[in-house]
Amino acid sequence: MSAIRQHRVVSSLPVCVALSACLATATLPCRAQSAPLQDLATFPRATLTIVHRDPVHGTHTYRFDVWIADTPARAEQGLMFVSDLPEASGMVFPLSPPRIERMWMKNTYIELDMLFVDAAGRISKITAHARPLTLDTLSSDTPVRAVVELRGGEAEKLSLAVGDLVSWKHPDAGH
Repeated sequence: MSAIRQHRVVSSLPVCVALSACLATATLPCRAQSAPLQDLATFPRATLTIVHRDPVHGTHTYRFDVWIADTPARAEQGLMFVSDLPEASGMVFPLSPPRIERMWMKNTYIELDMLFVDAAGRISKITAHARPLTLDTLSSDTPVRAVVELRGGEAEKLSLAVGDLVSWKHPDAGH
């Protein structure tokens, strides 16, 4: 083998090893939670209602079928690894007592809208079109009693706004 060809093979060896390692680890499941994944079918369900008051078009009530992330393990999992979220579906993360909440999109494959709900049950902040698969911190900025995740773009489509009233009933208790 010529010296030039041998140099090319040797100098490209670290690149090949690094590429092989990246490809091998890309196929492994990557989880951010400490507990095993739970089937979403095991999460409690509820109907969540958002009342939007528009001075021009009047009051509109929107209903969503939501999963309730009511345990630390469920909250940690959230909508990670979900590949499709139907319209009028979502997840609610109840927080007791109210606190500043920080969310992320690690291992979340779909774009989401996050509605931060204050102690009075009103939307205090909307983070629209949260980017999938990022570690960016998405904060409520102020104490909230819940975070609602909806399909990305849903808040804009329905003209949801800060001040809209959010309510749901946990199957075991009133919320």
